[in-house]
Amino acid sequence: MHCSTRLFYHHNITPTKPLLAHCSASPPNPNSNPNPVFRRDFTSSSLLLLLANNPRPLRAETTSDNAACADPSPTKQVFLDISIDGEPIGRIIVGLYGDAVPGGAARFGEIVSGSRGVSYRRKEFVKIMPNYVQHGGLRSYGVDAELAQRTGSNSAAAAVGGLVSEWEKQRSEECRGTKNVARSVGIIVRDPLKPPPKMKLVARKGKLEMDEEEMGKDPNGTEFVITSRDSPELDESVLVVGRVVQGMDVVERMGQVKTVQENSTSPYFRVAKLIGDKRAVVAERGFNRPYSKVVVTNCGVIG
Repeated sequence: MHCSTRLFYHHNITPTKPLLAHCSASPPNPNSNPNPVFRRDFTSSSLLLLLANNPRPLRAETTSDNAACADPSPTKQVFLDISIDGEPIGRIIVGLYGDAVPGGAARFGEIVSGSRGVSYRRKEFVKIMPNYVQHGGLRSYGVDAELAQRTGSNSAAAAVGGLVSEWEKQRSEECRGTKNVARSVGIIVRDPLKPPPKMKLVARKGKLEMDEEEMGKDPNGTEFVITSRDSPELDESVLVVGRVVQGMDVVERMGQVKTVQENSTSPYFRVAKLIGDKRAVVAERGFNRPYSKVVVTNCGVIG
C-alpha cells in the first residue's frame, strides 16, 4: 500500500482539479497529468520527518531588536538622603543616563551636587501619588538664581528649553510604550494641564486694549519625580533622566505617608478651574500633599 500527496504549482493558472489528490490503495498514475509544470511526491513519513526537523514557522520572522529601545546604561550615580518628620529613613541612589539624555542628566547632577549654587538639600517632596512621589524643586528659585549668578554661573532656568527638546526627542523615538516605568527618575519640563491664557481688558495710554494673562506658571526644570510603578500619565510632562539603582524600599516608605485628599470632583472646584479662578490653582497644588515633612536632608555625587 502506498499513499502519497501531490502538490501542483503554477503561477497565474487556476487548477481545474483539487490540488490535494485523495489517497488510494494503488500507486499514483503518472499519466493523470501529462504536462505538469512542477510536481513533487512526498510520502507521509517523509513529510512528518521534514516537519519534525524544522519546527519553526515557514514564514519570515521579524525581530524587535532596536538599539533605541534598549534600556540606557547609567553613566553617573548620585544620592538622596531622605527623612520623614526629621527621622532619617535611608538613602536613594540614582543612576543618570549621561549618554542618552546628556542635558537632563547634567542638569539633575549639577543641582544634586550644588556645583551651581543651588541644591535639593533641605527641600521637600510636595506630592505623594499611588505610582510616584514628586519633589517640589527649588521653590525659592529667585534667591537661588541670584546666588548662582553671583557665583559666576548661569541661572537655573537657562537650560529649560534644552530639556523640552530632549523630552520631545525621547517621545519621538521608534520604541513605543511607557517612558516613566517603575524606578524611573525624571524632571518635570512642562505642565499639560496648564490652562490657556485668559483675555482681559487693560487701560494703556487712555485706551482699552485686550491683553493675555498667564494662568499658572511653567515648570522651572527643577521639580522631579521618582516612580514606584509604571506611570504612563507622566509621559506628557516628564523627561526621564535616570533610574533608582538602590533604595526602592525608601521610595515605597515615602509612598505610605498620609496625604491631603484630592477633591477635584467637587462641582465648585470644576467651575472655578473652568473659569480660570486662581483659587482653584492654589487648591489643586494642595491635593495629595503629605501631612508629614518628607525632606532631602543631603544629596551629592557618588565617586
